[in-house]
Amino acid sequence: MIRLSSLAFVLATVTCSVQAVTYMLPPDGSRLVGSPITVSIPEGNTEPLEYYAAQYGQGLSNMLEANPGVDPFLPKAGTQLTIPQQVILPDTIRQGIVINVAEMRLYYYPDQSNTVEIFPIGIGQAGRETPRNWVTRVERKQEAPGWTPTPNTRREYAKEGKTLPAYVPPGEDNPMGLYAIYIGKLYAIHGTNANFGIGLRVSQGCIRLRKDDIKYLFDNVPVGTRVQLIDQPVKATVEPDGRHWLEVHEPLSRNRAEFESDKKVPLPMTSALRDMTQGSGVDAGIASAALTRRSGMPVPISIEPGKAGQL
Repeated sequence: MIRLSSLAFVLATVTCSVQAVTYMLPPDGSRLVGSPITVSIPEGNTEPLEYYAAQYGQGLSNMLEANPGVDPFLPKAGTQLTIPQQVILPDTIRQGIVINVAEMRLYYYPDQSNTVEIFPIGIGQAGRETPRNWVTRVERKQEAPGWTPTPNTRREYAKEGKTLPAYVPPGEDNPMGLYAIYIGKLYAIHGTNANFGIGLRVSQGCIRLRKDDIKYLFDNVPVGTRVQLIDQPVKATVEPDGRHWLEVHEPLSRNRAEFESDKKVPLPMTSALRDMTQGSGVDAGIASAALTRRSGMPVPISIEPGKAGQL
C-alpha cells in the first residue's frame, strides 16, 4: 500500500496546467457520457502519475483505480495508461454544483447550458470528513482568502511537531490558494498552495481544486448557486438502448484505522445495489467482478444476446 505521506512528498514538486473535462449532456433517460482513452508513457519519463492525471483532468485516485499496479512515483516507459474519461453522471438533479465525495469529482452544470464540466477534487482526511448528503448554496466568493485554522487543527499540527499561526494571510503560501468559494457557513471550495492532493484525502474537510480549476469556477459560478454533496461509490444506469452499466469506486473509510488498513472497505449491500447488480437483464457474474475490481470506470454488465440464463 502506498502511504499518503510518501506520495505527497513526491507530488509536491509537480506543476501542471489543467482544465475541466467538458461533456455535452446526454439525452433524457441517459446518464453515460464520454469515452475512456489510452496513452503511453514516453521513453525517458521522469514524471509521476500525478503529472498525467493533471494533463487529462483527473485526480490521482481516479488514475490509480483505473490503472492498478502502475507506479505512482515513476510510471515505466511504455506503460499503457487508461484515462477514465467515461463516467456515469450522479443520480441526482443536474443543477449547479454536485460533489460526489466517493469518486472525488465535482460536477458543474452551468445555467442555460447543455453541458457538464467535471473537475477532480481533494477532500477531507479520515476523521476530518468533507460533508456528505447535504444540500447548500454558494454563500460568497473571495479572491486571495486568508486562513484562520481552528484550535483543533492547530492541535493536530502540534502533535506532528508543527506550529500553525493563528492566522495565515493571503498569498501563494496560503493553504486555501488564491480563490475560495464558500458553501454553507463552515466549508469552502478552494485552491491550494501545493501541487498535490487532488484525488487524495488531505484537507481539513474543505474541497480542494487545482489552481486553474478553482480560478475557472470562481469566475463562472454565481453566488447563490445550488451545491449538493453526495456519497455514491456505486453508480448504475440503464441506457436508452437497454444496456446496463455499472461504475464502482472505493467507498470512503470512516475512521483512520480503516483508512490506513490494506483491506478494502466493504460496499454496503443495500436493496438498491442488489437491484442494480442482480436484476433482469444483468449478468450477475460480470456485475460481481465489477464490484470486486472497483475500477472507477463504467462497465457494461448486460447479459449478452444469446446468453440469457447462462450466468
